[in-house]
Amino acid sequence: MSQITNKDVVPGEVEQTQPKLHPISLYLKIWALLFVLSTMSYMVDYFEVQGLLRWTLILLFMSLKAGLIITIFMHVRWERLALKLVLFLPPLAIVVFISLMAIEGDYTFVNRLFSFISV
Repeated sequence: MSQITNKDVVPGEVEQTQPKLHPISLYLKIWALLFVLSTMSYMVDYFEVQGLLRWTLILLFMSLKAGLIITIFMHVRWERLALKLVLFLPPLAIVVFISLMAIEGDYTFVNRLFSFISV
């Protein structure tokens, strides 16, 4: 039975064999930032912001919080680019296709309105 010792490992491989440890201060800072973003999101309702600004702020705070959680707490920041692409390209493609369908639907709706008006 052979054992791998530090003498057998190439210096570049040492970093790959040891698990990466992240400082707890990073997680505490992100947790505090999430708390601030949640507070700002609740402030939108508290100050009764209405209309397009309300939904823009809510979606912005929601996206920022989701991005921080995925990046730091789900460890995506330290993953390889290939895994990041596997995770994020399909949802991005779905958003693009939904946008294209919405644009095409509006085009069809406007053309039908013009055809009914002209008759």
